[in-house]
Amino acid sequence: MYSRIIKYPKNKSFFLFGPRGTGKTTWVKSTFREGIYLDLLESRLYNELLADPQRLENYIPADFKDWVVIDEVQRIPDLLNEVHRLIENNHYKFVLTGSSARKLKRNGPNLLAGRALTYFMHPLTVPELSRDFSLKHSLLYGNLPPVYTEDNPDRFLESYIQTYLQEEVRQEGLTRNLGAFARFMESASFSQGEVLNISEVARESSVGRKIVENYFTILEDLMIAYRIPVFTKRAKRRLVSHPKFYYFDVGIYRTIRPAGPLDSPQEAEGIAFESLFFQEAFAVNDYLKLGYKIYYWRTSNGQEVDFVFYGKRGILAFEIKRRNKITAKHTRGLRSFLKDYPEAQTYMIYGGKRILREGNIKILPIKYTLENLTAILKQK
Repeated sequence: MYSRIIKYPKNKSFFLFGPRGTGKTTWVKSTFREGIYLDLLESRLYNELLADPQRLENYIPADFKDWVVIDEVQRIPDLLNEVHRLIENNHYKFVLTGSSARKLKRNGPNLLAGRALTYFMHPLTVPELSRDFSLKHSLLYGNLPPVYTEDNPDRFLESYIQTYLQEEVRQEGLTRNLGAFARFMESASFSQGEVLNISEVARESSVGRKIVENYFTILEDLMIAYRIPVFTKRAKRRLVSHPKFYYFDVGIYRTIRPAGPLDSPQEAEGIAFESLFFQEAFAVNDYLKLGYKIYYWRTSNGQEVDFVFYGKRGILAFEIKRRNKITAKHTRGLRSFLKDYPEAQTYMIYGGKRILREGNIKILPIKYTLENLTAILKQK
């Protein structure tokens, strides 16, 4: 088992959300070995607590001082009322894991009204993989734990997509038309790393625009996709207004997106570079509580920066290119961004091996960047 860098409160209940397959169950079983573990995927337990959530107290000794873990808590949202009562009256500590907060928020929008903190688990990061990290492997299969531990990562990823369609989407009752949702997911994959055009996705998937808007919300609620907004702080130029779209893991994106003879390998690799950087930076920023909000920047005349990190620590701008050599035209977007935000730290991340500099722009190899991302984001 890989050692995870997630930090959790020692004396306060908390939610742990994250997509299926990121390792939540493995982590809680290893971390809270002395605790009580209740798995709501177990049919008998699920049926008992669904019929009467107050039976939860029967599973906990009166003088119990350790952690109570409830896995897949979103399957019985009404359990939150009982958890709330037991925290208040008995001072029990709960770990509540789930792959979706959709149903929980519907029943209790404040998620226990602050009595439990909220944490997330992401695909493996480079520090967690440590010596096992392989840039080539991650670009092909992503960083979900099983793709580094199973013999056939392709088969796992294909099964993973089916699991989400059949188990998560159907059982959660998120949509009645799995065929339309599958077509939508495939169409959305062509928007990976692109400015999102919902009308175009709706047309390509033969699904109504309003339904597609709801489908994107479902992907975000299941934490398998993100939309990042355009950076408009102190804007001096006319900017685009639509968000960019990313599936949460490179391997998931590549499995969903169909490949054909007309597809350019260079284009697929370029998006994989950008996607891998995003998922790594997103996870590190969250785990270490660095406080950045993540944006992109693009002017109406096409000048673009892939990612802008904005927070109390400052402004960091990143442009990601697969190519091995960088010329002046590749840094044009960063140079334009610096004119508007001269205080920003700017980085060109590329497929070469040397650390270079062009004026105020640092040019870093992708592998070096991923291995040193914590220090870069902390600006050390």
